[in-house]
Order: sequence, then C-alpha cells, then structure tokens
Amino acid sequence: MGKSNSSRDWTQIYAIYGMDQWQTLVFLLFHAVFFALLSLLFLFYFESIFHFFQTFLSSPGAARFAAGFSGCVTAISAVCLFFAAANFFYSAGPLHYDMAQRMVGSVNDWSTVKLALDIGCRRGILLNAVATQLKKTGSSGRVVGLDPSKRTTLSTLRTANMEGVGEYVTCREGDVRSLPFGDNYFDVVVSAVFVHTVGKEYGHRTVEAAAERVRVLGEMVRVLKPGGVGVLWDLLHVPEYVRRLQELKMEDIRVSERVTAFMVSSHMVSFRKPSQHVVGPGEVRLDWRC
Repeated sequence: MGKSNSSRDWTQIYAIYGMDQWQTLVFLLFHAVFFALLSLLFLFYFESIFHFFQTFLSSPGAARFAAGFSGCVTAISAVCLFFAAANFFYSAGPLHYDMAQRMVGSVNDWSTVKLALDIGCRRGILLNAVATQLKKTGSSGRVVGLDPSKRTTLSTLRTANMEGVGEYVTCREGDVRSLPFGDNYFDVVVSAVFVHTVGKEYGHRTVEAAAERVRVLGEMVRVLKPGGVGVLWDLLHVPEYVRRLQELKMEDIRVSERVTAFMVSSHMVSFRKPSQHVVGPGEVRLDWRC
C-alpha cells in the first residue's frame, strides 16, 4: 500500500468537513478539565486534604499516602483524558484525511475506473479524495457515496462542491447490509471507519454484530467487478475481515501496520476480486511500508 505525500492543514479540513461525534470530544475535554482542577486542589490544599483523611485513618503515614495517592490518580486521569481528547480530535480530521489519501494511493490505476463506491461516506473525506483522484487522472468516472442517513448525504454533497469535485460525486441513502446495486457493478469499493459501526445495536462483541459486519463485507465483494479493488480502513475487527475475505477467495489481501485511531487499533486492508473463481485459501500479506 503506497503512502500519499498529500497533506493539508487541519484547520482547512475542519472548516470543510466539521466533526462527527463532537459530543464525545466535549465529554472528554470536560472531564479532563475537571480532573485537572481537582489535581490542582490536591496540590494547593494538600495539608487540609491530609487532615481530612486522618479523620478516617488512624496512622498519619497512611493518611498522607492516601492523600498523595488520590492526588496522583486525579493528575494521571487528567493527562489521560487530555491525550484521549487530542487523539480523538486528530483522528476525526487530519488522520482521517491522511488515511483517505493512503487508501486512494493503494489503487494502482485510476484512469480505468469508471465507477467507484464509498460505503458509509459520512462527511465525505474519503469520497472526495476518490473524486479528486478521478479528476486528476482526467477520468470520466464517478464515485457514489452511500450512507444510511439522508441528512448526511445532503451535507456530503455540499462538501464535494466545496472541494470542486461535485460533478464526480453522487450520494444516496441506502442500507449497507443490502447494497442497492447489481452484482459486479463497481471497479473500486472503499470504506473508512464505518463497518465496525454496523450491528452496534447488538453490542460490538456479540455474534449477531459480527454477522452483520461480515454481511457488509460480502456485499462489498458482491458489487465489485471481477478484477476490481476493495480498500477498507476500520477499527478493532480487521482480523475478522481478513478471515472473511479469505473465505470469499479474494486475492492479494494486504494488511497495513497498526494505526491508533479514536484511541483504539486500526488497520487498512486492501484486496482484489479474482477475475475467475479460484479454489484454495487466499494469501495475506503484511505491508509494513504503508
């Protein structure tokens, strides 16, 4: 998987795309500030807190240890929460943009691509990266963004126009578990940090949720043309996806190095649909140069 040299200032990214789940960022920052203030109280009023603990603990040493330990825990909690907030902020914008460039770079020849699909297009970062690549190659191709929410697809079209690629983009609402397209329809199918959200109503670690996720993966393969390329970037469940792709006899399965996104492990997976049916397990390549 190639690494793109494209870069962009984070203020530009957020100015165009905004942020999904901003409530999570506010939640993390609020608690980070709360624990930071609490740790300062322990620092400046340590003796008072020590005397408070002494009312419960007979030993002065034990009371001093309890006060000091509590202060350390609050300080460490504040640092961890600030780090989590920073990682979330980075993952939602600059990292998402960078990974979209990497995903686009993992497709060797865009000049032959007539139709591409972005499953779970959300704000359109990956969708517009694909459209920009089609525009650069002078292709007459188009990219379709599919999302469960009609409201999202409308806002995504606005971002495509802001990026100057509106003529290359089509957005539609649809069920990702039963894609509204025929078999062997797209040259390229992509998806970024979306598949792990499918089936979340069952709980992420349940058998039902896993079945829903692999169902989406099966749909990706179904609508992909023979010889077409699929690229997926997602959180946590990548080994599950690789096993399913092997079962579906996909070729040239590649897994990138680990990337920390939204405070958890993520990987990019690319694969190619065979031109004809092959029997036997697929080979998985670990590409650490991504």
